[in-house]
Amino acid sequence: MTKPLWIPSPERIEAEPLTAFQHFAAARGGLRADSDYESLHRWSVGEPEAFWGALWDFCQPLSEGASEPVLTDGDCFLGANWFPGLRFNYAENLLRRRGDDTALIGLLEQGEARRYSWDELHRAVAGVAAALRDLGVTPGDRVAGFMPNVPETVIAMLATASIGAVWSSCSPDFGFSGVLDRFGQIAPKVLFSADGYVYNGKHCDSLERLTQIVEAIDSIEAVFVVPLLDDSPDLSAIASAKLFTDLLTADPPPLVYERLAFDHPLFIMYSSGTTGVPKCIVHSAGGTLIQHLKEHRLQVGLRPTDVFFYFTTCGWMMWNWLVSGLASEATLLLYDGSPFAEDGERLLNAIDEYDVAVFGTSAKFIAALEKAGKRPAQSHELSRLRSILSTGSPLSHESFEYVYRDFKTDVCLSSISGGTDILSCFVGGAPVLPVYSGEIQAAGLGMAVEIWNDEGQPVRGEKGELVCVRPFPSCPLGFWNDPDDVKFHGAYFDSWPNIWAHGDYGEITTHGGFVIHGRSDAVLNPGGVRIGTAEIYRQVERLPEILDSVVIGQRWEDDVRVVLFVMLREDAVLDEALEQRIRQAIRQNTTPRHVPAKILSVADIPRTISGKIVELAVRNVVHGEPVKNTDALANPEALEHFRQRPELAD
Repeated sequence: MTKPLWIPSPERIEAEPLTAFQHFAAARGGLRADSDYESLHRWSVGEPEAFWGALWDFCQPLSEGASEPVLTDGDCFLGANWFPGLRFNYAENLLRRRGDDTALIGLLEQGEARRYSWDELHRAVAGVAAALRDLGVTPGDRVAGFMPNVPETVIAMLATASIGAVWSSCSPDFGFSGVLDRFGQIAPKVLFSADGYVYNGKHCDSLERLTQIVEAIDSIEAVFVVPLLDDSPDLSAIASAKLFTDLLTADPPPLVYERLAFDHPLFIMYSSGTTGVPKCIVHSAGGTLIQHLKEHRLQVGLRPTDVFFYFTTCGWMMWNWLVSGLASEATLLLYDGSPFAEDGERLLNAIDEYDVAVFGTSAKFIAALEKAGKRPAQSHELSRLRSILSTGSPLSHESFEYVYRDFKTDVCLSSISGGTDILSCFVGGAPVLPVYSGEIQAAGLGMAVEIWNDEGQPVRGEKGELVCVRPFPSCPLGFWNDPDDVKFHGAYFDSWPNIWAHGDYGEITTHGGFVIHGRSDAVLNPGGVRIGTAEIYRQVERLPEILDSVVIGQRWEDDVRVVLFVMLREDAVLDEALEQRIRQAIRQNTTPRHVPAKILSVADIPRTISGKIVELAVRNVVHGEPVKNTDALANPEALEHFRQRPELAD
């Protein structure tokens, strides 16, 4: 039996909010106070009304009306109705704490940190909300943010939500077409933007694209610009534009919260858009709040005294997830800029400087720290750091081991996996459980997650499709402009009736944990055998000469062959010896079918703006097929490295 890398102490288990919830739920009946996590999960999915009702009462969100019934029409995903008797406001619950303690810390790649106390945050939200009301913004109207990850973005979102309007955002590194493909579909009434941002030391202007956006979307009636690069940016070319600072007053009108139904829309999120125009995914206020409260308090163990950080942009769902941390009364540390600023030291230093308790990042960042030889355990104190979270792609065994060897020994390392589709996680952390190398700890409470084979049968210890077999509160309301839910149904329920098929390829381990092997649509299929791409990436990442890689299946002679593209260090060469080492590592640690038929060097690997490898886009280019939306990519020019490669013709 594999030994765990970390086991929580009895004292830590007893202090976890998850343990407090378990005692709370047991006192209501139907659950033993000393149940293990597996029993707790089984109860949470077997008796969803009891679980979600107990969770709502445990967290005590500000609301009115009856919390029962918890669920009606719960036999069907598309008909499930959660907490139909409740009315509440998302922003009110994020702003319930008051006082002089710090609510937000805004940290840029360059410059000093800016702090907002809870009272200052409340006052700023009140000023912006009053301006939106003066413009005629009402419940259901859309307000958009073309914004970096700064406090003003949080303020604008909370002001929008306080009215019951719908917030949608994307980061300023999106090109004009990428923004138009998103905001152009939802017709926002108001647009928030910054004049620019700084990334990797480069000052990037946003005003030219902002001008184009406003001209192209005729629903926009007002624009508010945050001056980040220039205290007095020239806004003369942008119709109806004013400075964000003009909205902030010392004595704003009282902040009024519109308490609306549990299923009132809150956010519009977007699919990656690499295979066509992005889908506009509508999420409810209630589903978002209760799911995030569960994940933050129970699955992460977030407390009111914590400083909570996640590296994200405003175009990724993790921004929304992070901001909901205010509902647990935690202090949020926002960062905008390159995660690798100062060779990665900028973020590592921030852990000590701001006493970060929960540090969220990507698998890529952790792997990059290891390859750079960083040993935070020796160079930093990390005294308050209790949890490290990772998402965006599977976290390799080597990265798990690196964290406990060179980052911090006493920390709960939680790899988490879910998606924009559900604005949350299907599988993730459980701070009362051990951490095993390469494994996500557990299925989320209330999430009836299984792995199914091609015949639609649940399996353990075998690879298959990740599915959810029962409704959950953060299931989307649907897609924007999707009459009769035709596209929505096709995206998740076509494989099996009334079963959410998430599109991830994974397995359940002997410990009850999960391993995600990649996206189902990127799974390789040489000789009819399904292979997850993560299995190959894990072996390739161990080689010091390789900085990044992407693997695809190329159609070849009535079959599929595996092709691996590698991005090398400047001093490395893809010679016969390195190719042999790559193949040997893959063969020895996986199977002969995983070994690439071709290994080719490229200068760059294309990724989405949120940092995910775009295997499907690379596969399309290799096959001479169009990539429908390159504006979703952070570096679309990288696709040219894969076009018309003569090595792929033989």
